[in-house]
Amino acid sequence: CVQPGEIGRWVRRLDDGAFELNLIAPAISTAQCIRTIEKGLAAIPAVTHARVNFSLKQIRVRWREEDFDPQTVMDELERLGYPARPFDPEDSGFAMDDATANRLLKALAVAGFASGNIMMFSVSVWAGATDATRDMLHWFSALIAVPAVIYAGQPFFRPAFAALQSARLNMDVPISLAVISATLLSLYQVATSQAHAYFEAAVMLLFFLLIGRYLDHRVRARARSAVSQLATLAAEGALVIDETGKRRYYAMADLKPGMVVQVAAGERIPVDGEVVEGTSDVDVALITGETTPQPVGEGDMVYAGAMNLTGPLRIRLTASGDDTFLAEITRLMKAAEESKSKQMQLADKLAGWYAPVVHVLAALTLAGWLYATDFDWPQSLFVAISVLIITCPCALALAVPAVQVVAAGRLFRHGVMVKDGAALQRLAEVDTVIFDKTGTLTMGRPRLKEHTPASTDALAVAAALASRSGHPLSRALAVALSERGITPAEVRDITEHPGKGLTGAWRGRAVKLGSLAFCGVEDDGAGLPRLALAIDGAQPVVFSFTDALRPDAAETIAALRAWGLRVEIASGDREGPVEAVAKQLGISDWHAGWTPQQKLAYVEGLARAGRKVLMVGDGINDAPALAAGHASMAPASASDIGRTAADFVFTNPSLGA
Repeated sequence: CVQPGEIGRWVRRLDDGAFELNLIAPAISTAQCIRTIEKGLAAIPAVTHARVNFSLKQIRVRWREEDFDPQTVMDELERLGYPARPFDPEDSGFAMDDATANRLLKALAVAGFASGNIMMFSVSVWAGATDATRDMLHWFSALIAVPAVIYAGQPFFRPAFAALQSARLNMDVPISLAVISATLLSLYQVATSQAHAYFEAAVMLLFFLLIGRYLDHRVRARARSAVSQLATLAAEGALVIDETGKRRYYAMADLKPGMVVQVAAGERIPVDGEVVEGTSDVDVALITGETTPQPVGEGDMVYAGAMNLTGPLRIRLTASGDDTFLAEITRLMKAAEESKSKQMQLADKLAGWYAPVVHVLAALTLAGWLYATDFDWPQSLFVAISVLIITCPCALALAVPAVQVVAAGRLFRHGVMVKDGAALQRLAEVDTVIFDKTGTLTMGRPRLKEHTPASTDALAVAAALASRSGHPLSRALAVALSERGITPAEVRDITEHPGKGLTGAWRGRAVKLGSLAFCGVEDDGAGLPRLALAIDGAQPVVFSFTDALRPDAAETIAALRAWGLRVEIASGDREGPVEAVAKQLGISDWHAGWTPQQKLAYVEGLARAGRKVLMVGDGINDAPALAAGHASMAPASASDIGRTAADFVFTNPSLGA
């Protein structure tokens, strides 16, 4: 809970001098909420930008006036019926989702139980019960219906009350009015010993609407944002080495540029900075999407979120917290998702005019029947309530999520998991498909392609050294030589040199396995990932690796083209490997060495030009582009962030999905 006056500490100053406040509002539930909030905040004179992220229930507000009180934003949201709190990166929203799902499920159970029992009493009345017996059965129905309506109607009553408090209408207002009016009219009918009561209509209406709302919530929950998972890659602090050599742990907020941070092997790098001491291999998939680790040493730049694999590093901090590369990717993700959240579902589009029209119809019906029946209030109210109930969008509220759930089940049996049901409609509009390379068109696992001439003894030495390293290329070499039946030689004193390779002794001769430079081999610029083996007194052996294409990749590309779709590659990998894959698949439009920002900018540029892009990728560096695509897909082998950002996940090795 944030007290008034404390909100200022959550405000962040941007590079362009503007101020930004990120909030989370759990009451956001429909697209109409987006319009209401953005319109309300935009009316504040100082506010220059207000955007709602529907999937995260987040609100981003910007202004430029230094003396602007951000509490004004909080007060306006409170007035609109969307009380908010500052967004904490550790507040992923999953707990909130679970609590909402549990409340909906309990309300659904109560409404279902009540409907069945009320229907049982109603059947007896319809079968001919009269007078005192009928009244007794009606009172039994009332005893069940009234508490059931009060409890099960909360998911509709609360938003409706909040909307009326802020002098606006939403879809929940006519629903609440219909249910409450039908219940009150039924109580009047029972109290005056009338022949009919309508408790079953009120409770059953709630039951069907709750089914739709629960299914819709589950579909939306499966499409949770990747932003919350990106936050888990950010460290809470770092181990800093001062001028005297003492080590002290600093929280992320206390880190300053120029500090030297110690990062052990196996730890995730907490800051952006320059390596000042040590060598290692760093997993740079976050930046380029390439699975081959990058050797780093003194003078090289490293980035927050990357994994330090093989050796300790000391890094001079250049950026931390909100200024890191990881934070930039998070901001790109938020911006992309906010853009996508503006695409409204059919039911949400109807909300803008549905509520006013229904209320006007019900009011006209009431007035007309009062006039026609000489002010017979019960009869006129009965007809007006009937209009409200009949016009409640039960069919639409049930049909959309139900169809999404059924379609998701069918597709799952064919190896495609649907994470966002609304994306099915967007997928039908796609005219351009952009593939990442590594891990998407290819399997993302290096395999030995070829090697220069080598004796069996040399291969045995290579097998022995490779089996002692965790480097992806070493593992691939060990597997390939094992499959050929090569037995590892007895190599002694094996030592791993982070970022370079391994050394050892075999039959009194020094041996090395590692990078070309480490083994004294000149790089001819072939572009393929390679390892070299150097044995004293022998010609070096060079092992070249490749990343195999997914099964039926060529057939899939051909099929997409046959459907009239434009196919491209956008990869963070080097030009040589990307060009080789593009030639194999006959793709003329390809781009190599692209950063996450470049991929995102390209997808957004195509969207502005009217193209509907299906983005297919697997890495963290693909996540912003996946979120920005008209529709998106990722393989099951993708990073957690990539799978979360995508609308669809395919579970088979084949690209045919």
